[in-house]
Amino acid sequence: MKVALYVRVSSVSSADQSLGLQLTELRDYCQRRGLKIVEEYEDRMSGAKDRRPALDCLMKDASRRKFDAVVVWRFDRFARSVSHLLRALEQFNALGVQFISFTETLDTSTPIGKTVFTVLSSVAELERNLIRERVVAGMKVARKNGKHCGRPRCIVDIAKVRKMRKEGATWEKIATTLGASRSVCQRAAAQ
Repeated sequence: MKVALYVRVSSVSSADQSLGLQLTELRDYCQRRGLKIVEEYEDRMSGAKDRRPALDCLMKDASRRKFDAVVVWRFDRFARSVSHLLRALEQFNALGVQFISFTETLDTSTPIGKTVFTVLSSVAELERNLIRERVVAGMKVARKNGKHCGRPRCIVDIAKVRKMRKEGATWEKIATTLGASRSVCQRAAAQ
């Protein structure tokens, strides 16, 4: 099985020592299991950052099926939150890429690892459903109190849209001139 290793450290001062420790352990683990390392990704920055160059590259390579599994030292080295971890695991699952966390001994290629992933996914789905219910309830209350929910309404002069169109103006030109989107102008002309 072809695997990619992902390691991360938050502090630049201890980066070499900590990265070295993670990589040594992960390489030994892969050797014991007969896994072929095809790529190693290293980030030297906080896990709270939304954009991490090596992680972004790993996700792109996963979508290209460059490897069959991702091996990490620990969950918190890979993901900034449980929801981030679950989104990545769902993406890997859809791509057929396995996920192995060395210290938590989670391996989604095993029956127990798949079960743990399923339980985590169920909890995440429950969380999403609860959030959705709260949002819908909040919007219902807001509407009841006379508040508009959603994008602000964009009103355009229908006569002007039709006139400009009749004169040969493109939808883009009409939209730019009237400060509206192309689709709003097209809907107005169709009324």
